[in-house]
Order: sequence, then structure tokens, then C-alpha cells
Amino acid sequence: MLYPTNLFRPFSLHSGFNRTRYRALFAPLRLPRLFSAMVGGGDHGAEMAELVEYLEGLKNYERIGVPRGAGTESDDGFDLGRMRRLLSRLGDPHTRFKSIHIAGTKGKGSVAAFISNILRKEGYKVGTYTSPHIMTIRERISIGKEGKPIPADLLSNLFQQVKGKIDDSVASENGALSHFEVFTALAFHVFSHEMVDIAVIEAGLGGARDATNVIRSSELALSIITSIGKEHLEALGGSLQSVAMAKSGIIKEDRPVVIGGLLEPDIEVIIRERARLLHSPVLSAFHPCISSSLKQYRMEYEIPVQICDIHMEIKNHMEIDLRDLKLQMLGSHQLRNAVMATCAALCLHNQGLTVSKESIRSGLEQTRLQGRMQFLTKREASAIGVDNISLLIDGAHTEASAKGLSEVIEAVHHDRPLALVVAMASDKDHLSFARQLLSGRKPDLVLLTEVNIAGGKSRAISAVYLKEIWIQAAQDIGIDVFDLGVISPELEEVPDRSRPVFAVCSNAPIKDQITLSSKLIQAREKRYEPGLVCVTGSLHVGSSLLSVL
Repeated sequence: MLYPTNLFRPFSLHSGFNRTRYRALFAPLRLPRLFSAMVGGGDHGAEMAELVEYLEGLKNYERIGVPRGAGTESDDGFDLGRMRRLLSRLGDPHTRFKSIHIAGTKGKGSVAAFISNILRKEGYKVGTYTSPHIMTIRERISIGKEGKPIPADLLSNLFQQVKGKIDDSVASENGALSHFEVFTALAFHVFSHEMVDIAVIEAGLGGARDATNVIRSSELALSIITSIGKEHLEALGGSLQSVAMAKSGIIKEDRPVVIGGLLEPDIEVIIRERARLLHSPVLSAFHPCISSSLKQYRMEYEIPVQICDIHMEIKNHMEIDLRDLKLQMLGSHQLRNAVMATCAALCLHNQGLTVSKESIRSGLEQTRLQGRMQFLTKREASAIGVDNISLLIDGAHTEASAKGLSEVIEAVHHDRPLALVVAMASDKDHLSFARQLLSGRKPDLVLLTEVNIAGGKSRAISAVYLKEIWIQAAQDIGIDVFDLGVISPELEEVPDRSRPVFAVCSNAPIKDQITLSSKLIQAREKRYEPGLVCVTGSLHVGSSLLSVL
């Protein structure tokens, strides 16, 4: 459905907005040549100690799991009233800037990063709120024109400003306020204090009952729904239709919504019907006047990039023609995410914001996220203790993301020795994830391990049990494997070189597991070509490896 420009209400970004402050930053693409930044560091310093301790005292659903129905519009759903009461005590900071609100099963963080960087390249002061984090909780809140995590001293000082009011809210809600709710409110307070021009807000779970869904239409620039999938199915009602209903809860009256997909017709109609009832114009990333193509992969400064084209020629919109776009975010799914971010930029442009084609290109090209299709440089791999090997970290943990990972592995390292190091949370669809990865490039070694989830073991699946699931997945698709059982890092080679080897190594540090995987696939193949070790299954296992650096 095309939407006329007169449906958009023009808005100012905040009181006192001075458009002359913002000039486009037309910087040429510069790919990183050294370490990809391990942003933020740990949260264990004195500056962050009190905040970290405070948050640890709150209920953390990322650690313990989300209750059934928690994200639905029902009596089982999270109570948005307590979030509104908390924000009211803080002076309703979320009403002092415009927001882009993003929900979806997959792609939220990537789309948030893309659109945030587009706006930063245009010169806007952007606040971005995402979850989870990789190395430090400060990554969840980024501010300013460089998109770096909030400095520890600033976050700590702003927490101290409102700690008394948060204490009062926690007491009045009888301790029901969660870790995510309090930190979300703190993020809104940060953005208000720092006078951001616009905030990009990623929903945590679902949409309708998520703590971020306090943004009213008067403060909303647009909504984005990236995809609808089965993750957190029980928490969101038990069906894809209920998931779609939950996520469409972020749509607000008379505010545009960008939808990704590709969505099943019965799912897309749920979102479009919600938009129709609220008079919200819809722009689909699969609009017939939008085309995109992934042309090739190539290496630049030790890092693979994908060369893409994006073309948009939609009535009443700025025409977009991005030829030979160099994306550091790899995979066809990331190209779709880039298209969604470009659609969002067009919606903002239609509302009166200055968003140039040059800023769109530069913002897309310079986006890179830790733990998402992240190839480490030779220097980084050497710091971990492996040489003549490629290391890939990807937080894939669903069937769809496993498909994207398989595509990238096949394209970049299609004929070299391959090891998968896998750790997962207990509430994922492990069998579908394993089947999808095994259906692509067949690995020489699958090493199953364990990792803390949000700082605890309660949501981590046993590596021994995970191995049995992977063996079942291999049998389902006709792959004969060799079960090596539980192994130690001292193992020098595998006894069977004709079949993929599945093994458990969960008690050794992640660095030793990478070294072991590298050693075994190189010894197994006896080939000169450097192999690939891919660490996947959870952002948390990627975090444990990156912490070594």
C-alpha cells in the first residue's frame, strides 16, 4: 500500500531544535584495519559497581526465562502500568524526544544499527537503545555522533540522580519492577538529559507489553517490524498469529510503519489490519518498486564485505539508487535489514528530516556489530592463540539465522576445513537450528559446549544433551557422524577422518576450545588452506570469546 505524504505530521526533534547545527558528514568509506573495537570493557570498575549491584538485585527475565504469555495482551502479560508509573516519577523523560521503535523476531539490532548510523552521518545526535549486550551493559545505551557506549561515569552519575525515585517505585510496586524495566527507564532518562535529536529504541520482547512500548504517537517518528518468527513463542501466545499481534502493538495512530519479512500472507494481514485501524501508513521492504541484489563477496583489509545494489523508486519518495554498496554486515538477511533501514530513512525524509542519499550509503557501509557475522582479523585471532585459521563469531540461535550463517560460510569459506563451536540457551529450537546448519556446508567438527546466559547457568542447555540433539538432526537429514563423546583440550587428532565428528568440551576455557577446534580440523584435513572455526548458537558464547581480547 502506497502512502501519500500528507498523512505525515511534520515534527521538530526537540524544543530549541536548530537545523543549522546539522550538516551532512560525507566521509568516504574506511574499513577497519586493526582490532574491531572491544567497546566498553567490563562493568566491574568502581564507577559502575553500585549500578551493577542494584540491577543484580532485580528480577532478570533474560537470566531466568520469560513466563508463558508475558508478552501478550492478557492477564498474563507484563504490566505496562508499572513502567508508566516509574517513568512518571522520573518526569516522563521519554516524551522529550522523537523515537523510532523497532520490534521483530530477528533483525532488530541490525536495523537499529543501520538507521542509527544513517542519522549520525547526517549529523544528528542519536540515542540508541538495544539488547542484549556483548561485553558491557553500557553497550545497550549509545549516544552522540559516534555511537559509542555511554561512558561509565555518565551512566553512573545519571543513575545517582534518579536512584531515590527508582527506589520509591520499586517499593511501591512491591519489588515487581524488573532489571529490563529499570534499565529501559534509565535509558530514557539518559536520552532526555543528553538532549538527543532522535532515539532508536529496540523492543525487548514482543511489542505490545514490552517495557519500551510506552512511546505515544505524539513522540513516535515511525515503527519498524522486522520479521515474525517462533522465538519466545510461548511467551507471545503460542502461535505465529499471536506473535504478529504482539509485535504489531508498537504501531501507533497516524504514524508510519515499515515492515520486513518476507511475511506469510496471513501474518502480514494481521499487521496491516492493525495499521489500517490506526490510520498508519505502511511501507513494505518487499514493495514491488524496491529491488536489491547481493552480487559478490570480497576481502578488504582482512575482512570480507558483500557488494550489493539497492534501488527504490516509490511514488512521492526520494529515489534511491545505491550501486556497489559495500556492506560489512554479511548475508542476504543483512541486505534485507539494510533495505528496511533505507525504507525508514525515506519515511523520515517524508516527514521533513534532512536525510541525504550520501548519508544513507555511508551509514549502511560503516555499520558493523560485534558478534554478528564478525570475522576476526589475523591479529585478533593471534591474540586468542590461533594462527593460520579464520575465526567467525555469529550469535545465530534460530532456524532463520542459521540459514543466513550457512549462506555466508558457503560463500566465504566453501571448500576449507570447518569447525562449529556451539553453545545455546535452553529455550531455543535446537533441533531446527542444527538441521539448518547441517543442511549447508557440512562441518568437519562440531564441538558442543556451554556458556552462562545473562550471567547465570539456569537457561544454558547441557552440552551433552545438545550433542544428542545434533546427532538426531544429522540422522534426520542422512548424515553419518562419528560421536567422540567428551574430550579434553589435550586431544591431538580424531580417529575417524571420513565422517563429521561431534564432541563435547564444556569444562575448558573458550580460548582452549578454539585452539582445540583449530588443531583438530587442520590435523584431520592435512591441507594447507586455513580452516574456519565458527562460534555460534548464542551472543553469550561470542561474548565469552571476545572477552579474551
